[in-house]
Amino acid sequence: MAGPPLYVPVRTGRSGQRRCAVLVSELLDAPELGLRLLHAPDGTLDRPIGRLVTTDLLEPGRYLNGGELVLTGLVWRRTEADSETFVASAAGRGAATILAGRALLDRIPDDLLDACRRHQIALVEVPVEVAFADVTEYVAAAGAAETGARLSASLVRQRHLLSSIAAGRSLDELAARISAEIGHACRVITPTGRHVVPGPGELDDATLDAVTRQFLVADRMPAVAAMGDASFSLFPIGSGLDNRLTAWVLLIEGDHQEWPRDHVEAVQELCAVAALDRARRDEGRLALRPLVSDALALVESGGPLAEVAIRLRQAGAQSDRPMVVAVAELRDEPRNDIAFSVVEDVALTVGPAVVAAGRDDLLVGFLPSSPGLPEQLRRAFARLSPGLGRGRLSVGVSGETGVDALAGALEEARFAQRAAHAGRTPVSVVTSDEVASHVLLLATLPDDVRRTYTHRVLGPVLEHDRRTNAELLATLREFLACSCSWARTAESMHLHVNTVRYRIERVEQLTGRDLSQLEDRVDVFLALKSL
Repeated sequence: MAGPPLYVPVRTGRSGQRRCAVLVSELLDAPELGLRLLHAPDGTLDRPIGRLVTTDLLEPGRYLNGGELVLTGLVWRRTEADSETFVASAAGRGAATILAGRALLDRIPDDLLDACRRHQIALVEVPVEVAFADVTEYVAAAGAAETGARLSASLVRQRHLLSSIAAGRSLDELAARISAEIGHACRVITPTGRHVVPGPGELDDATLDAVTRQFLVADRMPAVAAMGDASFSLFPIGSGLDNRLTAWVLLIEGDHQEWPRDHVEAVQELCAVAALDRARRDEGRLALRPLVSDALALVESGGPLAEVAIRLRQAGAQSDRPMVVAVAELRDEPRNDIAFSVVEDVALTVGPAVVAAGRDDLLVGFLPSSPGLPEQLRRAFARLSPGLGRGRLSVGVSGETGVDALAGALEEARFAQRAAHAGRTPVSVVTSDEVASHVLLLATLPDDVRRTYTHRVLGPVLEHDRRTNAELLATLREFLACSCSWARTAESMHLHVNTVRYRIERVEQLTGRDLSQLEDRVDVFLALKSL
């Protein structure tokens, strides 16, 4: 009885299947094998050989995955009908070619040839004097030679890339070279959407949102982000997977799973070189951070403005042009260097900007002012949301200022950051222009003071809702939002007017406030905003 088939793998290709680069036509051209082609559908001879499977099972299909070259000694053939069964089973699972030995029957039966023609599968005769082991050894040797040539080419490419970096060639130039080699545009970006190495043309915001999100949430790397008919491959650079929020990403148009192996290797080599380039840039920024810290300390202490301007200019900021100050905090992130890198990366998306660590673990950035800056910052920070987990990022942004008014701008940004921290979203960016008078007032209060005030004013209402689920708080909030209009509140909440009246009267009883009086209404309004 025939046993299970024997497999001869050569190297790994897509989906982990073992493959080699030897073509069927090359196998036929090998004089030492003496193979004879009996039938070949169009295109068969130009296919690379997949696994070599040696079997004498009548129905080998269960052991095939597609693309195999099946070697058989015809032990399974008892009647002419068996040829149809064998070929149908092999062809049904995608086998590419059957190599049949003539040693057992001293010929290849016509019924086998007819079956191969019906099922459009190639048939090759193996002469009596050639063992199947000779065929498998030939394929294995050819695959090893191809692998050696590929590794040699990879080594040459790595050396060339490294020597180019040493000679001062930019990462942009090397990315363009690999792009031309593989036929796919390469870019280097960060999870905030900042382009370290731009590619041809501009990526719109929706595309950047999609690819950065996929990078932050993907289970495995490299990953593919599909967008309609387009797709992008995402390769992490260096040790970026330690924390993807701070990573660099090699973004390449196309699905890398469909590329030749040498193209994927070229991309991986570019990633290695990009990691070296990043380390060099990071070292440069680390060396400049003390200058920014000195500038921030001078601003906070009221130091000489000329000294502040010099420190900022030495660190890379354009201190002679209008600036804005941003204050940021990343909560629930144990490593402060992660928060620093994230804020620094977003700052760099808007131009020559510098960041320093301020008091209370807050990060302070000095950014060049530009039209649409708040929206630009919101979009960049928002891209980090999928990777924050339980963390919360709050950012306050001052109005436009000069070096002579940085102290006031810093306080503006701090107040705005407190207002942003009061928000409930993972990422909140608030500008000083958005901070209304009551929000500014609340932002200056310590958290425990605000909590105490809220509990004193609305504590009974909160407790009543907790016990009865009466939705008094929701009705109160909507009532104030509708300028205390019974009819508008009822319409907005899809309630009867009498229900609204009853709930508001119950609120007044529990709080001891009369909402028809302005003073009491302000008390309740501020307590709601402090929740």
